Amino acid sequence: MNLFREDWLMPSFPTAHTNCADPGSLVFYHSRTCLVRLPPSPPPSLPTTICSMPIAQMYCKVSAPQVHHIPLQSTFHGVVHSISTPEAQVHQYRGIKYASIPARFRQSKLFTSYKSSTDATKYGPICPQYKSRESIEEAMFGLSDDNLPKQSFKQNEFECLNLNITAPAGLNPHSRIPVMVWIHGAICLLLLTEELIEEQAPAGSTTEAALVHRSTLIGKPIIMVTFNFRLGLFGFAAGPMLREDNKAVGDEGVGNYGLRDQRKLLEWVHHFIGDFGGNPSNITLFGESTGAADIVSHLLSTANETRPLFHRAIVQSAILEPNAPDVSAAGWHLSRLMSALHITTVEQLRAIDADKLFAYGLTLRNVDDGVFFRSGWRSCFQPDDAHLRDHHAFSELLSIHKIPKRPSRSPHPNAGLTAFHPPANLQPLVIGDCASDSSVWSLHAAQWTAPAVVRRIKAVCQSLSKGTNLMHAYDISPYTSDDEVVQRVLDLINDARVAWPTECVAQSARRDRGGHGVWRYVFDQDGPTVNLPHHAVDLVYLFDNVPLPESVRSPSSSMMSFYGDFCEFDDVDEDSDDSVVIGDEDGCSWIQPCVDVWSYTHVRDTMQERWIAFANGEAPWNDEKVFVFGPEGESGERSACIFDGRRRRQVWKEAFEPLGMQVVHKVGLELSRGPPVEGILDIFFLSFHISHMHSGLAFIFIGFGLAEHLFLRGVVTDSMVSVFKIVVIQGV
Repeated sequence: MNLFREDWLMPSFPTAHTNCADPGSLVFYHSRTCLVRLPPSPPPSLPTTICSMPIAQMYCKVSAPQVHHIPLQSTFHGVVHSISTPEAQVHQYRGIKYASIPARFRQSKLFTSYKSSTDATKYGPICPQYKSRESIEEAMFGLSDDNLPKQSFKQNEFECLNLNITAPAGLNPHSRIPVMVWIHGAICLLLLTEELIEEQAPAGSTTEAALVHRSTLIGKPIIMVTFNFRLGLFGFAAGPMLREDNKAVGDEGVGNYGLRDQRKLLEWVHHFIGDFGGNPSNITLFGESTGAADIVSHLLSTANETRPLFHRAIVQSAILEPNAPDVSAAGWHLSRLMSALHITTVEQLRAIDADKLFAYGLTLRNVDDGVFFRSGWRSCFQPDDAHLRDHHAFSELLSIHKIPKRPSRSPHPNAGLTAFHPPANLQPLVIGDCASDSSVWSLHAAQWTAPAVVRRIKAVCQSLSKGTNLMHAYDISPYTSDDEVVQRVLDLINDARVAWPTECVAQSARRDRGGHGVWRYVFDQDGPTVNLPHHAVDLVYLFDNVPLPESVRSPSSSMMSFYGDFCEFDDVDEDSDDSVVIGDEDGCSWIQPCVDVWSYTHVRDTMQERWIAFANGEAPWNDEKVFVFGPEGESGERSACIFDGRRRRQVWKEAFEPLGMQVVHKVGLELSRGPPVEGILDIFFLSFHISHMHSGLAFIFIGFGLAEHLFLRGVVTDSMVSVFKIVVIQGV
C-alpha cells in the first residue's frame, strides 16, 4: 500500500467512522458501553466564494499528511479530513495506541514501541460493549436511523486503548499550539437499566474536526485528542479480591481502571504531542455527562495534586457521584456478579469471554479505593454554608491560596482575567449544565405515581419534616395529578443529580481558587430536533454536525428581524425580565419555532469561540458573571440575579442543604430508577413488554441484561432470572 499517494479531496460531508475520536464526522457523544453517531453536516462558515464555485473547481490536490516523530522513532501516516477547505486544512491521525493492557482488571501501561512506519489512517477498536438496536441518535436527538450512515465498530478488550489526533495542517514541533483532550460521556439505555450506561463511540466518530477547523478560521488554532478507554465491568470492577490480586503484581489501588487509562492518555499526550505540533504545557481537558464527572475525579485525584497533566478544564453537565462506594461495597456487587456466573476466583472471572460479560457491570463507576482520590475530596460537593460549618483538612490547606484579581492591561475586555497564577493542581475551570439534563431519565420518571413518589421520598429522607419540606419545594403531594407529577419528578431529579451538584462543585472550586478562575454557564437553548434543552444538546452546537430540520433552515423574515433586534447586544439590562413574549395587543401569544438558522448559528458560533478562547489561555467571559446560551438564540454574560431565575438556587438552599448532598443525591438516584420492581408478576410484565415492543436478538439481550441486573440488586432470585429469560425468548 502506497501511503504517500496523492488524493483528490473535495470539501464534503464527513463520512461515518468507527472510532470515538473522529471530530468531523459524528457528534462527540460517547458513553461507557456504545458509540453515539450523529450525521454529518456541511463545514461551518464555508466562504461564499467557495460555495459559489463550479463543482469542478472545488477539488484541490493534497498529499497524505505524515509526522516524523523523533522521540517515538516512527513516522505516523494520517489522512486529510473531509471538512478541510483551502483556508483551513485539517489533518487526522487515527487509532494510535497509547497504552497496553497486561490482563483484565489490571492497570494499563504506557505504550511507546512503534514500528518505523505507523499507519494512522484507520480508527482503532473500542472496548467491548452492548450494541443497542435503537440508535442513541434516535433516542437522544430524535434523528431517524434512515438518515444516518451505517457504522460498524470493532471491539477488542485488549486493543481498545487508542487515540486520534486532529490538527490544523502545516504544524511542526515548534508550533506548540494548545491541545484540547475530550473525555466522552454516557447515556441512559432506558429499557436495560435505571442507571446511566456508557456507550463508546469509536474514537473518531464525533465532530472535533469542526472545532479544529473553526479554530483555524478565527486565528486561534487548536489540536484535539479523542480516545477510547475501558468501560463498565472492564473499566470499573473492584473488590477486596481484586485489590489483593493487583497488589501481588505491584499495582497500587484497585478498580478505576478506566480513570487510570485516561491518566495514561494524558501521560502520552504530555510526552509525545509536541512532535504533532501541540504544546504539552497547554492542555485543556473537557467532557460531558460521565466524562465531565471523570474530569472532576481527575481534579480531585492524588495524581493531580502531585503531578498535574492538564492546565484547565471544562465540565459540561456532569453526572456526578458524590457517594462513590469504597472497596468493600464495590466488592459486594462483584461477589454477587461472580455468584451469578457460578465462579469463585479472579482467574475464573478473567477466563470468561468478554462477550458473555456485556450484561454485567454496566453501571459500575468510580470507587474510593483510598489511593486514587486525595484526602478530603468529598468536601468538593459541600455547599458554601456546609463548608463554613465543617472545615476539612483539605479545604483548610487550599484556603491559603488567596489569589487577588489583577487589572487587565490588554485591549481585550476579558484577556486580563486569567492573569492570576494559582497552584498547578487548581486548574482554571469552566462549568455548567443544561436546563433539562434529567431528560435521560424521562422514561423511568413517567412510571411514577404521586403516592409512590411521596412514599419513596419519605423513605430516603428518613425525616418527616425534611422530606415534607422537599416535597413542598417541588409541589409534590399524594394528590398531584399523574400528568403533573412526572414533570415535577423530572425537575427534582435534574436538580438532585446534575444542577445542584454542579453548583456545589463550582462554589467549592471558586472558594479554593480565592474567588476567581471559575467560569459558570447555563445552557438553555433547545435542540434543533427536540424542542427541549435536553441532556447533551450542547454537544449538537459545540460539534456542529447534526443536519438541521427544514423548519430550522427556513426562518421567516419577520422572525429574523425580531431576533436581529433582540439579540443585537451581548448583554441585557440586569434589572429587566429574563424572558420575551411575542403576541398581540390583546395579550394573546403564539408559539414560534424554538430554533431557526439564526439562533442555531449564533449559539453555535458563540459556544465554539468561547471554548477555543479558553483553550488558548483567555478568559471566556467575566468570571464574576454567568454566561447564558439560549433560549431563542440569546447568549452573553448575565448577572447572578438572572442566574437565580434560570436555576432553582433558592429551593436548593431551603430544601437541599438541610438534607445534605448524600441524601439529596440518593433521592435523585432512586427517583431516576423509577418505581421498584417488587415481584415475579412485575418481572413477567416487563419481559413481555420488552419482547413485544422490540423484536430480535438485540432485545433478548436486553431482557437478559435486565434480569441479571435485577438479580445483582437482590430484587429477584436466581431461579426467577431463568424464568425471566424464558419469557423474554418466548415473547420475541
